Amino acid sequence: MQRIILAPLLLAFFGGAAYAQEPIAIGISIAQSPPGSVVQGVQVKDGVEIIKDMINAKGGVLGRPIKLIYEDNQGIPEKGRSATEKLIVKDKVVAVTGGHQSSVCLAEIEVAHRYNVPYVNTNCWSDDVRKKGYSQVFNPGNYNTRVSTAMAETIGAMGVKRVVAFAENTDYGIGQAKLMGELIKAKAPQVEYKYETLDRAGKDFTPAILALRANPPDMVVNVMLPPAAYILMNQLYEQGVAPSPKTWMYDGAGLADYPDFWQNVKNAGKYMLSFGLYHPQMPMPKVGQEVSAEYTKRTKGEPNRLIFQAADSLLLIVDAIRQGKSTDPDKIIKTLQTMKFEGVRGSFQFSQQPGFTYQQWVDIPYVNYQLTEVNQPVSKTNLIQGPGQPLNVGKLQKPVK
Repeated sequence: MQRIILAPLLLAFFGGAAYAQEPIAIGISIAQSPPGSVVQGVQVKDGVEIIKDMINAKGGVLGRPIKLIYEDNQGIPEKGRSATEKLIVKDKVVAVTGGHQSSVCLAEIEVAHRYNVPYVNTNCWSDDVRKKGYSQVFNPGNYNTRVSTAMAETIGAMGVKRVVAFAENTDYGIGQAKLMGELIKAKAPQVEYKYETLDRAGKDFTPAILALRANPPDMVVNVMLPPAAYILMNQLYEQGVAPSPKTWMYDGAGLADYPDFWQNVKNAGKYMLSFGLYHPQMPMPKVGQEVSAEYTKRTKGEPNRLIFQAADSLLLIVDAIRQGKSTDPDKIIKTLQTMKFEGVRGSFQFSQQPGFTYQQWVDIPYVNYQLTEVNQPVSKTNLIQGPGQPLNVGKLQKPVK
């Protein structure tokens, strides 16, 4: 039998009462089959399962265990819409979470809004999710303005002159690529920037890559998710475009800490610069350390950002139930709007400012780091910027001829 050690914070949250009532059903909509990002779906499931087990090991919340009901949205908006409706109408969940692809989240939040059921967005970055201004939608994860601002500042500090981005043809990809262009123009006006959209279901991107061979840019930016992102990286490397002595590779999709990253990219990942939301050198609350240890125990691997984001997503819902003393969706929503949350990644309260920060954890921590060896774990990477630390691009390494 698996033994789970609880942080004191979780003990205070949930107490130790024995179950006396029916489980509290919470819906989890994730991609469990293609064309969606299945690797992300697996990570989200791992994170919520760890927190669910921790909560239930100590009696659940309000004396009731947590029950997770999963639906496969396949990374397709229409499937996400159907999954969310099924969870709310048939399964009678009190809240929905797990979303990790922006196009899907944008479809799902319409359903949550219509039924007035809380929706905690785990990893959908598109600013449009926030700009909808739906009171039912809460965002403890990253957002495009945050990542594009950080990347624009890094690009400006590196002194590059010409940047080409490849973005997947989704709300996330196009939204981030456009926003990055606006922010680069504002923060690094000397940089010539353009982006090209690629089919997220594509297998061959060499026509777009070959166009760069004759006149390579100073940097190629990735704004795509796996598996397309891995295909793009390998083809860029095979064609000698990036990473190379001439051209930096900068990933803006948080690929480097995926468990299947190295097995899919090999040498194409060496020297890549990455925007990230987690690094083992980041300070972590006690409960975050517990989640990290439990993940490593279960999988024998290092945790990544999605483990912590998923854990916080479920913990938010459960703590709102605890603080509001109710499983009524409307009560959960009102509690989430005002409560102070002590979570896996830190403490925060949701902003109520309209626009891209609406019901968002505005100051979510981030890092910039570089991979310098094949099969390098994130813990051994070259950290060039930690949370609240100045950027040090002088530490970057480039391939030699």
